[in-house]
Amino acid sequence: MSTIEALESSHSSMPVQGPMFNLPRTSLVIPTLNEAENIKLLLPRIPTWVHEIIIVDGRSTDGTPDIARSMRDDVKIVLQPKKGKGIALRTGFEAASGDMIVMLDADGSMDPYEIILFVAALVAGADFVKGSRFMQGGGTSDMTVIRRFGNLGLTLLVRMLYGSSFSDLCYGYMGFWKRHVPLLRADCDGFEIETLINLRALKNKLKIMEVASFESERIYGVSNLRALPDGWRVLKTIFRERVSTPTGVQVLEQGMS
Repeated sequence: MSTIEALESSHSSMPVQGPMFNLPRTSLVIPTLNEAENIKLLLPRIPTWVHEIIIVDGRSTDGTPDIARSMRDDVKIVLQPKKGKGIALRTGFEAASGDMIVMLDADGSMDPYEIILFVAALVAGADFVKGSRFMQGGGTSDMTVIRRFGNLGLTLLVRMLYGSSFSDLCYGYMGFWKRHVPLLRADCDGFEIETLINLRALKNKLKIMEVASFESERIYGVSNLRALPDGWRVLKTIFRERVSTPTGVQVLEQGMS
């Protein structure tokens, strides 16, 4: 089976493998907080070749972990120690056993069939792959005018300060090799986590690729994202990271001490 044939068959119910090509083990990290109804719709759509599904639950009161287990008996449930998306993702990264990690929201806004795009880009040589709603083939039906202009302004600011070519900054659909977790070092609590990971990939000179992604509206429930307060936290993160030491240097210094 050729590489192209293997990738094209990823939408089928059969695992993607052949005599010349096997996908690396992919760990899917999904933070949840009262997402029971969405999880019912999301889990059946996750490709069967995914190595593991890690549900990082923020102490849901609607039975999200139990629903997840009833949908798929192979899910790994991890309880995060305290609230915050950043903490949830960091907990999931530590629990992952795969060769690569893909981050996915639980609200149904991200298409699980796009996971193969991130995996393919990593296999093709990327260290870090981020989804973009604003490149050819991408899109969104879930952004208010305020969020759209805010994301654009923050993206342009990062281009200016860091010399990046990002087309989309504040989007949490991304994937990377597990070995790069120490470099990305997601040491923040809130929604600014996505921006922080992007910036640390830049500062540590990882090979970054963007892939087109379409963001749909949340299926059930209300988002915990607050445009102005969370936008302010993202802005502070951008300026703080601009003057801080790259995490790769910090890791090296810690190893030598």
